[in-house]
Amino acid sequence: MTLTQEVYPDAPALAAAIAERLTGRIALIQAEGRRPKVVLTGGTIAIDAYELIESELVDWAAVDFYWGDERFVPEGHADRNDQQARDAFLDRLGVPASSIHSMPAHGCDLSTAEAADQYAAALPPEPFDVTLLGVGPDGHVASLFPGFAQLHESERRAVEVFDSPKPPPVRISLTYPAINNSDAVWFIVAGEGKADAVARALGDGTLEDTPARGAHGISETTWLLDESAASRL
Repeated sequence: MTLTQEVYPDAPALAAAIAERLTGRIALIQAEGRRPKVVLTGGTIAIDAYELIESELVDWAAVDFYWGDERFVPEGHADRNDQQARDAFLDRLGVPASSIHSMPAHGCDLSTAEAADQYAAALPPEPFDVTLLGVGPDGHVASLFPGFAQLHESERRAVEVFDSPKPPPVRISLTYPAINNSDAVWFIVAGEGKADAVARALGDGTLEDTPARGAHGISETTWLLDESAASRL
């Protein structure tokens, strides 16, 4: 597994690089005759990147999209990562509903635990091609937070999360067994407020205090950073 870092001058340059890199990777996979499987993340830099994605080079209708975590709020709610991605690029590029594998929403008549298990059952058995992950100032990825028991889940591929330190408090998250079943994991991180977390993830730290340390790709782990996020490396 290769571990690389790429640093861009600022957040707009990083967003442009993410959009270009993701489009290029999907184009290569489709050129191989395969249907790409991509795990999306939420967050400002991700949405900025999604808004720059264009239709050229890629058949976006022939890509399967999943999510690393989701806020357990009603379908269509502005806080949901899937709704933000729809607004930013999925609807604009005509991605059909059959290609959008959203996590269950609040109001689905399932408990949060049942919703997590349902989503886990719908995940592909083969590795994802690319998993995008943001990193919080506390070092969390997806909705795997410092000190939470979910960091040590080794069997379930998706779990319920309560009392999230970042609102809303109830969420569903992929676990490391699912995240790390990805050919490539790309961390996308911008801003001075994330610099300490990036430094801990790539330097001295523990899984308990910096959950980002537990995520990696099968063949590739890449950190895509702006200069502010990389300032303490």
